[in-house]
Amino acid sequence: MEESFIQNNFAQRIGGNMFGKDTKIYKFEKIKRAKRAAMAANPGVEIIDMGIGEPDDMAFPKVVDTLCKEAAKWENRIYADNGIAEFKEAAARYMKALYNVELDAETEFCHAIGSKSALSLLPACFINPGDVTLITVPGYPVLGTWTEYLGGKMVKLPLLEENNFLPDLDSIDEETRKKAKLLYLNYPNNPTGASATVEFFEKAVAFAKANDILIVSDAAYAPLNFAGKPLSIFAVPGAKDVAVELHSMSKGFNMTGWRLSWVCGNALAVKAFATVKDNADSGQFMAIQKAAIAALDDQEAITPMISEKYHRRLSSMVETLKKLGFNAKVPAGSFYLYVKAPKATADGIEFKSGEDFSQWLITNKLISAVPWDDAGSYIRFSATFVARGGRAEEEKVLAEFASRLSDCKFVF
Repeated sequence: MEESFIQNNFAQRIGGNMFGKDTKIYKFEKIKRAKRAAMAANPGVEIIDMGIGEPDDMAFPKVVDTLCKEAAKWENRIYADNGIAEFKEAAARYMKALYNVELDAETEFCHAIGSKSALSLLPACFINPGDVTLITVPGYPVLGTWTEYLGGKMVKLPLLEENNFLPDLDSIDEETRKKAKLLYLNYPNNPTGASATVEFFEKAVAFAKANDILIVSDAAYAPLNFAGKPLSIFAVPGAKDVAVELHSMSKGFNMTGWRLSWVCGNALAVKAFATVKDNADSGQFMAIQKAAIAALDDQEAITPMISEKYHRRLSSMVETLKKLGFNAKVPAGSFYLYVKAPKATADGIEFKSGEDFSQWLITNKLISAVPWDDAGSYIRFSATFVARGGRAEEEKVLAEFASRLSDCKFVF
């Protein structure tokens, strides 16, 4: 059958005339296939899914009620464009209350339809062909992917355990520094769960100033903090000169599917983002923004409850994994537990990668987790497993997790 002309019209950035013909199976598809096969081979036994990267609970009733009321209002039906002033003002209040950071609601905030959308649009503000975006790995790839779409280059900075999963900025050569326009940081980090320190942010700000680079600080997990107070890069003097920060309603408010976030910080960079965004979307539904205001203004009652749940779950998971020889410890934030994958089982089954171990775990123990092999062989367990029956169901899942692994002996 003759191919459609469309096959030859695809952009090179997505594969050109080879688009759709790639037979490579990506890790998340491999996980899906392994889960289906494991369920078929073990009918009636549930997968313990610790690979999910989104909250297992709904938004709080107060927030849902506000959405219902606001959705029924005639004045909320129209385009929101770059966001309503009330949402920006609430975000500014939130930044002051939680992070003790003063930002101007009018000039230093712009909402986005989720952090992923913001990360896809920011390169259009800054990246020309040949420019560089510095991006940490393992990590969320969107900023780097869009940099390459625009003809730029992604330079990966490995997050290594011996460096507390912080990038080594001193390792970046002079030529790369000259070409770099953006530096992507994500703390608390997905997938490692590591948190940045004030000292690291100070170093990052100094590095950005010395090299004329804009920091894109992805703080989506920042409210989920188990040690001290949540940290914004803007706690560092001078950070606003060289940084924008992304905050989200998803992780700290159980509002993942609502798709609402904001970009804040350097006024000129925020203005550029708003200009590009204005040509990409027409804003998030005003009723969602107004429901988010109710959440932001009640963060002291909402987010600590969510954080406590994840800390409790992670503590139990760490206890189970440490008994099996994993070097596991509760992270300072996020809902992720990132541990080095074993090399083998005691009875001789070898794991050449985190992906090998992930597949074995699904097939043999019906436990799903996400492998990461970008900077060593690791596996990420998430505390967002579904436990619809509340605390009792949560304890049941955690007990089953421990039971399924109780006979395992690993070699590290």
